[in-house]
Amino acid sequence: MSAAPLPGSPQVAYQDDALQVEGVALADLARRHGTPLFVYSKASMLEALAAYQRGFAGRKVKICYALKANSSLAILQTFARAGCGFDIVSGGELERVLAVGVRGADIIFSGVGKTRAEMRRALEAGIGCFNVESEAELEVLSEVASAAGKTAAISLRVNPNVDPKTHPYISTGLKGNKFGIAHERALEVYRRARELPGLRVAGIDCHIGSQITEVAPYLDAMDRILDLVAQIEAAGMPLAHIDFGGGLGISYNGEQPPAADALWQQLLARLDARGYGERQFMIEPGRSLVGNAGVCVSEVLYLKPGEAKNFCVIDAAMNDLPRPAMYQAFHAIVPVARGGGEPAHYDVVGPVCESGDWIGRDRSLAVRPGDLLAVLSAGAYCMSMASNYNTRGRAAEVLVDGGESFLIREREDVADQLRKEKLLP
Repeated sequence: MSAAPLPGSPQVAYQDDALQVEGVALADLARRHGTPLFVYSKASMLEALAAYQRGFAGRKVKICYALKANSSLAILQTFARAGCGFDIVSGGELERVLAVGVRGADIIFSGVGKTRAEMRRALEAGIGCFNVESEAELEVLSEVASAAGKTAAISLRVNPNVDPKTHPYISTGLKGNKFGIAHERALEVYRRARELPGLRVAGIDCHIGSQITEVAPYLDAMDRILDLVAQIEAAGMPLAHIDFGGGLGISYNGEQPPAADALWQQLLARLDARGYGERQFMIEPGRSLVGNAGVCVSEVLYLKPGEAKNFCVIDAAMNDLPRPAMYQAFHAIVPVARGGGEPAHYDVVGPVCESGDWIGRDRSLAVRPGDLLAVLSAGAYCMSMASNYNTRGRAAEVLVDGGESFLIREREDVADQLRKEKLLP
């Protein structure tokens, strides 16, 4: 039987009814490394990146991977070797990027709550730019940079008040969101930035949300930001770069977001029409590079029939796959080996002691205890948001590269979790 690609990445496919990633059988990886197990396709990540690179051919663009989507070191290595910069939102993420040998100049620092210690460390590392998210942060960064005898390159993250038409928790560009500086205040804040010591105005930044599946919000945000660029530069403050953020969605359940190259063809046409086509650009994709590259393999523990519904209890839980509990998000769930008995409808749930610990609602599955299931599109915002709730160890991770597999994170055990804790005397 020929390979049958599933929704998401063509690198995740059945071969003779056995689910494989780049030709490596997930059942074999589960036997070797246990479950729950995250498995990533390197080819899928690089194919997603290539779509952006095609869209930007001949343009001055720096693609900065937003590592909050998945910050595992081997994945950062993969994007660094492919020429990416990095968008970070914490001091911990800064150390992760530096640990894989990335130059400070290839890092931009976003986030609404940067501490003085994080600012000092970022200045010490020589990062390329701070995306400043409030007037108060601007004043503090000026103090920190001046005290360190350094100059911080800054962009203001401007909130354009554009509805990205996504989940409220991952919408970031509306007036009611905590992110960025109000569009109406931006020019005045740029004037203040020009006056402050220790700062150098380098650009402007905008990010309206995540899992965006339509072009219109990007075009609306771009128009509002370019209007503002014209005002700022007319006031005597040239902007060396424009950062349009990230947020492009992926297909979890039949969504049809534009391909990255098609999206940017439209956006670049708008930029050209407005006279900004030769400007230096930055973008910060995350989910769209890694989301469909990952699967989580889990073992069926119990089948629990009930009067109202049936439950399929698996060994992965909300601490491993938090998106359903947090966002009511959908992930496709498929058998690792096809060809079981008659299917039944189940809520797929984990062992965590919470009614919110569900992975999928009302799924048709032909399964028995001991079978393996694969939760698809699990490359983004799963391992990076994983926790030790119920004293559960975080899962192991494997990267598949052209038929070879590499363990890139060992499974946590209880000793790992207890190591930093202290008993009372």
